[in-house]
Amino acid sequence: MILIADSGSTKTDWRLIDSENKIHQFSTQGFNPYFQSLEEISAEIKTKLVPICSINLGAPLTIFYYGAGCSSTNKKEIIKCALLQNFPQAIIEVEHDLLAAARALCGKNKGIATILGTGSNTCYYDGEKIVQNIDSLGFILGDEGSGAHIGKTFMSAYLNKELPQELSLRFQERFSLSKEIILENIYKKPMPNRYLASFSQFIFQQQKEQVVFDLVADCFRQFFDKHICKYPMHKQVKISCVGSVAFYYSNVLRLVAEEKGLVIDRILESPIAGLLLYHTDNQD
Repeated sequence: MILIADSGSTKTDWRLIDSENKIHQFSTQGFNPYFQSLEEISAEIKTKLVPICSINLGAPLTIFYYGAGCSSTNKKEIIKCALLQNFPQAIIEVEHDLLAAARALCGKNKGIATILGTGSNTCYYDGEKIVQNIDSLGFILGDEGSGAHIGKTFMSAYLNKELPQELSLRFQERFSLSKEIILENIYKKPMPNRYLASFSQFIFQQQKEQVVFDLVADCFRQFFDKHICKYPMHKQVKISCVGSVAFYYSNVLRLVAEEKGLVIDRILESPIAGLLLYHTDNQD
């Protein structure tokens, strides 16, 4: 049996392929070893994932886990240990979510693969492995074009009273947030990137407002300028995107790409279906 995980900071999508090749799907909260401890991740797996896997024919034999924050060996080890504590007999492979995007979007073909979800990241993929990666720098210094970046930019404009009054009133009526509550959630509570990205749906619904459309477009311009256009081959290979922000804001994303002389090929909301295909095609 095979268990495949695609984990962002907000949500983890799981697919279990049982011994009869039947596919079971479910979700848990997202994991990120930069923000969560081994104990926290292991406890969530024990509470939410283990019971589901037990119902669906027991513990998996092989686990392919792709996750946010899994770019370094020590962070991968946190996830692997959390899984081993709950599935001690499993063979486990932990990889960065960027490789998940590349495999899901490009399969065995070369191209530029990008993630635009709660966070953002990009790479050049040669059909087998990632051969170049422009560092994202994370939530504080980077993540341009992500839900957290769009939310941060919108929230800054809101708190600095740079939005039209009617739009600010709609935001106040929807969320009833004081400046103090907003700043506490950003500076004192865990997962500030997830908090800011949570406003992405509201922002998406306000796209008819020119100021909002321009704000989102500018976030994507920064994404292309700071990341995509730095790859020497960015006009020679296909560019594909995965993530909720890429999917729902695809009209703005494609417009900004065209403005830069680029063409977006595939846009997927989630890589899990592509990963399922990749691993079933590559079974021994």
